Amino acid sequence: MKLVPLNTIFFVEYGNQLDYSKMTPALNGGVNFISRSSKKFGIVGKVEEEFSQTPYEAGLITVCLGGSILESFVQPEQFYTAQNIKILTPQKYMSFNEKLFYCLCIKANRFRYSTFGREANVTIDTLLIPNKMPLAFSTLSLNRIESDVRKAVSKKTILLNTHKWKEFRLDELFKIEKGERILNRDMQPGTTPCVRATALNNGITAFIAHEPNHEGGTISVSYNGSIGEAFYQEKPFFALDDVNVLYPIDFELNQYSGMFFCSLIRKERFRFNYGRKWNLERMNETIIRIPVNKTNSPDIDYIEAFIKGLPFSASI
Repeated sequence: MKLVPLNTIFFVEYGNQLDYSKMTPALNGGVNFISRSSKKFGIVGKVEEEFSQTPYEAGLITVCLGGSILESFVQPEQFYTAQNIKILTPQKYMSFNEKLFYCLCIKANRFRYSTFGREANVTIDTLLIPNKMPLAFSTLSLNRIESDVRKAVSKKTILLNTHKWKEFRLDELFKIEKGERILNRDMQPGTTPCVRATALNNGITAFIAHEPNHEGGTISVSYNGSIGEAFYQEKPFFALDDVNVLYPIDFELNQYSGMFFCSLIRKERFRFNYGRKWNLERMNETIIRIPVNKTNSPDIDYIEAFIKGLPFSASI
């Protein structure tokens, strides 16, 4: 197996480059409209067919060139696309699992790009990918992997009743501390996870020789760069100065309850941006709603039970 340019395996072309706001919503049936989104195969809705534009057929791969860069999906139905999306058509027969494999390969390269300044328009055609799918990704293997990954820790599904949840300021739930500034030139390779403002790899960008400055069982939150990216940190780590660290007050976190709180925290990031950073003062004042027990304290047992009953929870 060797690496070859993407355009030696697929025919690569721009999509329809249509404007969703100018399309006619479909009341019945219709054609999927693909945007630069990472959710629901990129589908934002269904539109009436445009007689001047031929929809793409099901089974082709869409790749976002901006926005959710390099999000790649095998489209399940015929579709139109917005701007900055390319369509990949296999140059020879390709099974569904092979297409999924190449979607993973493409997405694995998004660290090379950023939403601003370096999009994938020019270089996507020559992106290097494997020339064939490994045996480990055979049909049988993929089905087994999907089955294993989807497993829940618990067979009991907990339904959420948010009407009985209570509002808390973050500083009522967590003691929030800042990270520490270190210049890249002062970092030496080591074994301590280094957490900074990134949306990737649980916030860890390197392993350095510095002693940890924060404990495990906490949550790291970026307030600069990838604002609002929150990750549960299981082990002691070194947080840089564009990260705040949340220490739970009067309760303990594990990977399940930590995942729950991270999800709630990420929901608040739309309130902040480059010009209005989520600094320590604003983070302390941020309000979230969570389940409570009979004493109106955070119901951590309920939170853990809910997460353990979700698909994929066995993979956390």
